[in-house]
Amino acid sequence: MATVRDLGKHENLPDTKAVDNDTGTIIDQITESTSHFSNGEAWDEDRTLWQNIKRYRKVVGITFGLTSAILLYGFDNVIVGTVSGMPGFQKDFGEYLVKTDEWILPSSWLALWNVSSPIGAMCGSIAGAFLQDRIGRRRALALCSLLSAFSVAIMYVSYLPSSIDSRRGCFFAGRLFQGFSIGAVMTTTQTYMSEILPPILRGSGMAFFPVFTFLGQLTGALVIFGSLHKGKGYTIAFASQWPFSFVPILIALFIPESPAYHIRKNAISRALESQTRLDPRGTDTAATVEKMQKDIEHEAQLNKAASFAACFRGRNLRRTLIVMWANSLPCVFGLSLLAKASYFLQIVGMSSGNSVLFLILGIVLGLLANAVSVWAVSRVGRRKLIFASLGISAGLWLGMGIANCFHGSGVVWWTAASMMLVIVVCGVGVWPAAYAVAAETSSLQLRAKTQGIGWCVSAFTTAVAGIVLPYIFNPDAGNLRGKVGFTYVGSCVVGLGVSWLIVPEMKGRSIGEIDRMFEMGLSARGFEAWREDDRGSGTREWTAERPVV
Repeated sequence: MATVRDLGKHENLPDTKAVDNDTGTIIDQITESTSHFSNGEAWDEDRTLWQNIKRYRKVVGITFGLTSAILLYGFDNVIVGTVSGMPGFQKDFGEYLVKTDEWILPSSWLALWNVSSPIGAMCGSIAGAFLQDRIGRRRALALCSLLSAFSVAIMYVSYLPSSIDSRRGCFFAGRLFQGFSIGAVMTTTQTYMSEILPPILRGSGMAFFPVFTFLGQLTGALVIFGSLHKGKGYTIAFASQWPFSFVPILIALFIPESPAYHIRKNAISRALESQTRLDPRGTDTAATVEKMQKDIEHEAQLNKAASFAACFRGRNLRRTLIVMWANSLPCVFGLSLLAKASYFLQIVGMSSGNSVLFLILGIVLGLLANAVSVWAVSRVGRRKLIFASLGISAGLWLGMGIANCFHGSGVVWWTAASMMLVIVVCGVGVWPAAYAVAAETSSLQLRAKTQGIGWCVSAFTTAVAGIVLPYIFNPDAGNLRGKVGFTYVGSCVVGLGVSWLIVPEMKGRSIGEIDRMFEMGLSARGFEAWREDDRGSGTREWTAERPVV
């Protein structure tokens, strides 16, 4: 593989190869500490969040541009999820229940629709991981966003067939393909952001996922509310998704390709060009690329091929399992039910108008909580955020379950308030922390593949919840209604225990440090206390078998 020095870009770097005098083994020397001091990262922890934002304003600006893809994700979740609560949609796609004098959606079709997006996202996340390693992050983002626009068109015309089963099937197909494209878009976006963000801003950048998911949901909820009582208002909601599908395409035209992708393709000059567009003024860009190249070369020694199978071999297995668990945490704390707040609150006994208002209120509260989380994840450890928020959420779900053992209008309002509080608590804690853990755990060489697996697991857990939940709380099935809170008490408690055992603290750690701690086999609780013995010496030595300190 060509190096930066081969290009004449960086003449004074120390040798990158050394020989162990006892064994004759070639050892990679990763000039991590040197590059940290030359690029100013050593003092990032001493700066405030705002100071680091100003220092890395190029990366922050690109990250904000990429949030257009997250907006698409959030907007789509609300539109295709909340449309089931619109009276016009219920009449065109549902059936009339004489006993209760109301239109309802059959549990079988509701479960099928709920699971269609996650199933599509499972396939899309794997396909997106493969695609971005073949054609690059930028092209994958643009292509998959274009596929999203075609999926919206399918949903838009789903009311045209004369047969009700054909209408239901057409809507199912649209949701399935939309889930596929969204899964690929989100996998690519998270991979790209995790590769360009500096360690000090990685947590805050990943907190953008819930922030802009909520912002997209708020926008979608306002569209739903504005077209709620129109005859075919749901078609307006579907059409409003098109602008959100095309914006990421435009963003992809202007952002630089990920330097890590170029390095893996042995395009070092292009990696330097991309990194130059990302680095602050005065940064030794060549040193940054050199260090990244050495990290990737070392990972390549341990993993002969960047394949999906490699994610489940050796030390990578532990890292992949952590990413899979982190992507499951949103379903663990109850996001799948919270996303269906409008329909669920109607089942509990709230009017359709008030249920949509509570959906909007929940999104606003969650958005504010997520805004706080951008600061919180930059200063508070991931483990602390996860533990505290899951523990509090378990208590809130328990209160909701107990309240629904009784009857009365107060129970309905208590249920809604409990769900709002869960959104706030998890919006500050476990939700953004889960994105940060998922983004920083995997190695650079397997980043795209591992993110694809993670998003696939996220979609799978969402699909399972989409299948099970309607049969638990819907009146024509389990009829548990608000007592579903008891199920989330158990899931939050289990989630807290599993997270304590397997989720390490990686806040502020560089890629090289994370690699080394996993290679040393440190326990999840040992990551936070570990410090590199020769941090100030300028070099760090690794062998292909184990780190040499």
